[in-house]
Amino acid sequence: MEYRLGIDIGGTFTDLVFLAPDGQVLTTKVLSTPDDYSRGIAEGLASVFAAGRAAAAGVDQVVHGTTVATNAILEGKGARVGLLTTEGFRDVLEIRRLRMPVLYDINWQKPAPLVDRARRQEVPERIDAEGRLERPLDEAAARAAIDALVAQGVDAIAICLLNAYASGVHEERLAALVAERAPGLPVCLSSALLPEIKEYERTSTTVVNAYVMPVVSRYLRLLTAGLGGLGIAAPLRVMQSSGGAMGVEAASTRPIHLIESGPAAGVVGAAELSRRLGGRPLIAFDMGGTTAKAALVAQGRFDRVGSLEVGGGINVAGRLLNGGGYHVRAPAIDIAEVGAGGGSLVRIDAGGGLRVGPESAGAVPGPACYGLGGTLATVTDANVVLGFVNPAYLAGGSIPIDAERSRRAMAEHVAGPLGLDLEAAAWGVHRVANAAMARALRAVSTERGRDPRDFSVLAFGGNGPIHAAALAASLDVGRILIPPVPGLFSALGMLFPDTEHHYVRTWKHRLDGIDPALLEAAYAALEAEGRAALAEDGYAPDAMRFERLADLRYLGENSELTLSLRDDGPAEEVLRADFDRAHEATYGYHSADEVAEIVNLRLVARGLSSGPRVPDSLAVQPALGARAPEGRRMVHFGPEHGTLEAQVVGRRAIGPNWEEGPLLVEEYDSTTVVPPGARVRRILWDVLEIELRAAGGAR
Repeated sequence: MEYRLGIDIGGTFTDLVFLAPDGQVLTTKVLSTPDDYSRGIAEGLASVFAAGRAAAAGVDQVVHGTTVATNAILEGKGARVGLLTTEGFRDVLEIRRLRMPVLYDINWQKPAPLVDRARRQEVPERIDAEGRLERPLDEAAARAAIDALVAQGVDAIAICLLNAYASGVHEERLAALVAERAPGLPVCLSSALLPEIKEYERTSTTVVNAYVMPVVSRYLRLLTAGLGGLGIAAPLRVMQSSGGAMGVEAASTRPIHLIESGPAAGVVGAAELSRRLGGRPLIAFDMGGTTAKAALVAQGRFDRVGSLEVGGGINVAGRLLNGGGYHVRAPAIDIAEVGAGGGSLVRIDAGGGLRVGPESAGAVPGPACYGLGGTLATVTDANVVLGFVNPAYLAGGSIPIDAERSRRAMAEHVAGPLGLDLEAAAWGVHRVANAAMARALRAVSTERGRDPRDFSVLAFGGNGPIHAAALAASLDVGRILIPPVPGLFSALGMLFPDTEHHYVRTWKHRLDGIDPALLEAAYAALEAEGRAALAEDGYAPDAMRFERLADLRYLGENSELTLSLRDDGPAEEVLRADFDRAHEATYGYHSADEVAEIVNLRLVARGLSSGPRVPDSLAVQPALGARAPEGRRMVHFGPEHGTLEAQVVGRRAIGPNWEEGPLLVEEYDSTTVVPPGARVRRILWDVLEIELRAAGGAR
């Protein structure tokens, strides 16, 4: 049987999902191997193949989500980058923007530039904003600048010249000079990567791309070779932050598109589930071992943003809290993130308050209950004490759990210092973790003017279904959905999207009186790039689709709104009508008297599969060696309900009729908590639906 394979690497676990055309699903979950993430992938695949559950020759596509680019920045382990820029613009990276994530902390320091000043070289030249030559490139000075960078042992060179978005001729000549003087040295051109106005954003994006390019390229090369060594000859696709997939060659040269690839896959899966449930509005809530993420999905669609920051910590409140990391101008699904996961460390701060995260025990040593050397208490240890997590094993028995170690860690580091009994301390950890994660859900709902009570919470990730009920109740949300294979749902979601390539080009024109012929020519040029990339990916012309978008603003504004260009009327009229509506929805007003202008044109080029990528139904096969759920367990549900006996069942034991809690639905990859006063049933696509009748619920 043929399968498509999804691989998701998290901070704690590496998830593998095999999906057959008829909906059969095979899963396996192994601890991540941070020293070499590809090793964990190989170990998981080898166990599946050795058991005869799937064959390497039967894998016809591999889609992978990776944190390699993000980790390289967070850990400061990217390439040694040199920057070539226009004379006078050497310090753009340090000047940055006047934004900071903490308004009242006078001790806050901007992150150090990824390129030291000594490795930033100026070159005499000048192109004006219309792309006209003002000053020829001084090639003698350029050669000297290149030689200076090569002498410093740079691993890659970023080239970002003033106004290169309008004309890249000087950047292209510099690249040719680099090839002459240092053959094989990776080069990243801003005019090819991001031909878009705004100097700092373009420079930062180009530098970040150059910083992670050798790391990502090497990783993908080794992964491809490793898969081939296991007998997998299928093409490798990589998940993008925007929700599409791309080939290895494109991912290796444009790794900025991979920064949020893992979290994006779960939201893509949530959008597909929303479509299958009639467009039901969802808050996708993904809680893994290290972080928790949230995103809005409505009518089967998710929101995208045009940029993100990386390396500045956790993205708590979306677009407003920025300035703390490195700016990357690349499309990404709008996701809010907090540092609270199953592996998040629990501590008592100097004021005697209970804190959860953002530090994590990760996969090594992991929570205390893993028995791998961890002695500090984590959220998972608290959930073991409460009875939410199986006290004997995880992942169907493949990961043993030592509940006594959890109790010791909780007693020593939480209950004892706070003077609480063990269950009360564990419940406090559970509540504090929920409070931290609620910030992510509010960031994508109430802080965007959306009422969370109008949504259902779709909870996934290894820990999402454990915390979903208490978290939803805190937001007065009355309905929760738990998808199939919840702990591996992001890996499953990677198998749903089409291949995508995103293109942008600055095209500043007032909206009133634009020339349709010029607009069509500009989009045609972008489509030509998209056709070439999709053809390289192996797509025939009739399998290519193109979506046209534009960034618009009122004349004099500094920020733009991105809109899809409808084809049901003149561009000037439909864009103006859609822009006014979008401006009203985003900022609370619009003005028919103000002039609007197009700033950038965007294009999404999609390669469509020959067959359906999402089956009509799923049939999840029991994981290799997984144990069946066991009868009953004592579970502590907090001071309101105390400790109760809860039945422990598998998903298939839940039918279409409502069943009352307390219940624990225990699966290979996660446990769903149905608290007292709630009820659960199984609906379309094997989804569990939980109703919290004490909450306000969807209106």
